Amino acid sequence: MEIVFATNNLHKLEEISALLGKKYQLLGLKDLHIEEEIPEDHNTLEENASQKAWYIFNLTGRNCFADDTGLEVDTLKGAPGVYSARYSRIGYPTFPEMEPAEGNIRKLLLEMEDARERSARFRTVISLVLSGMEYQFEGVIEGVITQRPSGAKGFGYDPIFTPAGYKITFAEMDLSLKNQISHRARAVKLLVDFLNGM
Repeated sequence: MEIVFATNNLHKLEEISALLGKKYQLLGLKDLHIEEEIPEDHNTLEENASQKAWYIFNLTGRNCFADDTGLEVDTLKGAPGVYSARYSRIGYPTFPEMEPAEGNIRKLLLEMEDARERSARFRTVISLVLSGMEYQFEGVIEGVITQRPSGAKGFGYDPIFTPAGYKITFAEMDLSLKNQISHRARAVKLLVDFLNGM
């Protein structure tokens, strides 16, 4: 079964391809020569995922899914949340000279410099548009924000997030382990279970 994942993020494509297995041929936006930025201008993960999925479905007519993921830090009242990917570009302090991921981590650690409470969670929402019908799936993993980055694997905030029950960050984990426990893995499992049950 051919299905489009509405992203240009190669790391996400790699992760989800490994999770979907051989039953599905996963296409990214580059496979369809779609280079334009997909709008995601809502205030919740659910709305952004839905907006992206419908945008690509209406553009291509192909079954597709899109995700939106946020890191929610309790001591920051749920921030960066829906703004996770562009956190270092909004508010203060900003780090325009850094790569977005590096700037995001730098800003978050500065804001949490004196925080004793470091609990957080990653949350992923997937919107699937299949034959003109929409379905949503959510995956959540609890954890803590570390004092400093550790590890070179993964992407985004992975170097500063240690999932509950582990002593290493996502960025120190092998992809196979991360794919068993991550927020995205949990959301994708619900997606795959749904597709397999059809």
